Amino acid sequence: MTHFSRRGVLVAGSALVLGIGAKGLIGFETAQAADSSLLDANAWVRIDSDGAITIIFPITEMGQGSSTALPLIVAEELDAEWDDVVVEQLHRDDRTYGNPIFGKVLYTAGSTGVYGYFDTLRLAGAQARALLLAIAAKHWGVPVDSLTTEPSQVVHAASGQRLTYGEIAGLPADGIDLPEADKTALKHRDQYRLIGKEIPRLDIPAKTRGEETYAFDVRVPGMLYASVLRSPVEGETPVSVDESAALAIPGVRQTVTLPDGIAVVAERAEAAIAGKLALVVEWTTAAPAHSFDSDRSLADYAEAAEDLSRDGATWREEGDGPGTIAKADRALKATYRSDYAYHAQIEPMAAVASVDADGKGAEVWAATQTQSWTMRTITQVLQTKPERIRLHMLTMGGSFGRRTALTQEYLRDALLASKAVAAPVKVLWSREEDLKFGWFRPTAAQHMRAGLSKEGKLEGWHHRVASPSVIAYFNPLRWSQVDPHDIIAMRGSENKFYQLPDMRAEHIITERGARLAPWRGIGASYTSFAAEAFMDELAEAAESDPIAFRLQLLQHNPRGRRLLERVREMSNWGRPEQGRALGVAFAGYGDSMAAGVVEISLDGESGVIRAHRLWAAIDAGLVVAPDNARAQIEGGIVFGVSSALKERITIKKGEVEQNNFYDYEIVRANEVPEIVIDLESIDASPTGIGEVGTPMVAPAIANAFFALTGQRLRHMPFTPERVTGALAS
Repeated sequence: MTHFSRRGVLVAGSALVLGIGAKGLIGFETAQAADSSLLDANAWVRIDSDGAITIIFPITEMGQGSSTALPLIVAEELDAEWDDVVVEQLHRDDRTYGNPIFGKVLYTAGSTGVYGYFDTLRLAGAQARALLLAIAAKHWGVPVDSLTTEPSQVVHAASGQRLTYGEIAGLPADGIDLPEADKTALKHRDQYRLIGKEIPRLDIPAKTRGEETYAFDVRVPGMLYASVLRSPVEGETPVSVDESAALAIPGVRQTVTLPDGIAVVAERAEAAIAGKLALVVEWTTAAPAHSFDSDRSLADYAEAAEDLSRDGATWREEGDGPGTIAKADRALKATYRSDYAYHAQIEPMAAVASVDADGKGAEVWAATQTQSWTMRTITQVLQTKPERIRLHMLTMGGSFGRRTALTQEYLRDALLASKAVAAPVKVLWSREEDLKFGWFRPTAAQHMRAGLSKEGKLEGWHHRVASPSVIAYFNPLRWSQVDPHDIIAMRGSENKFYQLPDMRAEHIITERGARLAPWRGIGASYTSFAAEAFMDELAEAAESDPIAFRLQLLQHNPRGRRLLERVREMSNWGRPEQGRALGVAFAGYGDSMAAGVVEISLDGESGVIRAHRLWAAIDAGLVVAPDNARAQIEGGIVFGVSSALKERITIKKGEVEQNNFYDYEIVRANEVPEIVIDLESIDASPTGIGEVGTPMVAPAIANAFFALTGQRLRHMPFTPERVTGALAS
């Protein structure tokens, strides 16, 4: 038997603890008596004598529903009664639980939760079930193959005997060999009773009752509050600080100098905020960011994208795209632009840290997308070892990539402030701070080129993306390993779903002018805009129906063809309502595919585009939790509509111009289109759901605008000013 370290105290009763690592069952123990220790092991499953089945949730919940979907996979193969399942959040950075997609790093991003853990969790559940069968077989003295399971029970049909999983947890397991289990032991999909069914999400009741704990909610004894006055321009530091007015505010304890600002620590949040506003700080003015202007830089990016003599980092290449374009009967080109975008998650940044007296240990409460990098931040700030850290991972009030950074400045500040004042400290960001000092989706200019034959056949494809590297900023450690291939900036430009025998996608890496982080759909949120809007321009030049033109490029992809044919049927393509128009796009994320048709109208005087209806057909392989999947796709579509029509960050002289939702507008409830989703039922491995709804939306709207007006929109978002400008051209 594998031996494990122990920590903690098990509640009264007994339990069967299963040590199941990434490659399957590696050990198990039974723990009995009230004072038995709880295994601190690589365990996915614990079954208590009262029948409770605890399943470890290895990633983090930010509203995407993974805290239900992942345990559901284990419960399916375990044949557990869903009402018996208790989900336990994994807090520590334990690489045994790391996502195989990310090289065993605990990281919640990229729609990789179900996709990355699916096989591991199935095997874990199947092996746990095999162990329960083995223990019951020994107890009854019958062959294992004479036993079956029903939800949370082992059954011996010949004798009519039954044991609940909780009863088996209290039985001795001495002398039982670890059951062998591999993929041949897994259920056939027609046997599923949980996967693919409408199972209620476990996180919803607490959220609807207001009982969920977010980082903003955490309160610990003796806790103080900190509000940080940050450098208005990245890279600047204080020259002088007059803190007298701040310290005179009742409740303010002291100020703490941070790498990029001054924290005011107080007994109440209100006092900390007032103290911050009372600080008088003179900042340095020599940082290069002072000269940054987002509009000017985007023009520079466009120039770089259009300069074919400037080589880029090849992202994907098949055949000879540029050479084929040069020989084509007709060559077409267009340049597309997209602005910075803010994550706009409902919960701004917050963290609580209580640093130990010696400064080398801490208890931390944080909501991030990664236990691994959070632990790295803590240990680096305190120059300590992981065993000195007690980390509590919390549910996030949205994130969409904002809380993925290798260095989490809000957590860093809580640690430094707590160490300075020798007390627990909660750092809170206001919405204004969250926006002013946000980490954004990058701006990009994309130059598209393609060739057409006399018959209108696509010959050659060249996609040049000029944008900064996102990975180089938010995760320099990763960039050192992948440079110059930035999946965050370039995802979607590979255009792998179409049959493009001669194509090149390349990244012209430009100078960074803003803090950058992944955003929902990462690069596909803007690369698909350029690719699919340009695809419509090619269809027009070829005098072809936009859907028919795309179908010709999907001869090798029957699943993709099915999606386009389905949205053609759903939307009654070609017959929009009076005064409206339809636009189509076919895009995806990773291995997931989506086809969408949007119906729009236009107020020509104001320049306001209104999206009325959107039909989407989605192929993401096996769908574990269909109701949640539809919710995620709908959320992604709403993100796409908001990004396409409204969301825009601008930077002048190094400072973000927007302040709050009054000047960084997001789509309102009354502006959300009616959304109809066809979620294909595919007998294939799950791919990803959370981001596949976003990339198709902007190009579909742009294409509908052309169908309505005969004019092209090539700069996202499609603000009223840009719309009226296009109409006047």
